[in-house]
Amino acid sequence: MTTFDFSPLFRTAIGFDRLARLADTAASATEANYPPYNIEKTGEDTYRLTVAVAVAGFRPEDLDIVVKDNALFVSGRVPSESPKTELLFRGIAGRAFERRFTLADHIVVEGADVRNGLLHVGLKRVVPESLKPRRIAIGGTTQAAIANDPAAAPATQAA
Repeated sequence: MTTFDFSPLFRTAIGFDRLARLADTAASATEANYPPYNIEKTGEDTYRLTVAVAVAGFRPEDLDIVVKDNALFVSGRVPSESPKTELLFRGIAGRAFERRFTLADHIVVEGADVRNGLLHVGLKRVVPESLKPRRIAIGGTTQAAIANDPAAAPATQAA
């Protein structure tokens, strides 16, 4: 029996269930792997995206984070180098990048910071009250209906 590893298909979606992630990211499975990143679930409705940016030499002012149409774009511009020294060998890749992450509905970016050479982006699922499940009571009339209709009031109030 052959088993397949679908984990590469689940790498760039945040907040989706597995089936939705599979459908959304199957087309982008051939995406480049630069820069490396992690997606962590830090709580019931919170996530953290961590992107390794220090190895490439990016400063916070060289990075852009944009949310548009349920997508999070993280990009880095190549910092301009000063011609003070002659480069004899380039072993550190200093290339621009752009990463796109698909966000589920109601995922919002809480903030971002750079610590120890890693870009950390905080994400949270914020579901509006109108979309959250509500428990509906089963039974007789409501208190408002009783107050407006004296005939619906219990007989004990008449005494």
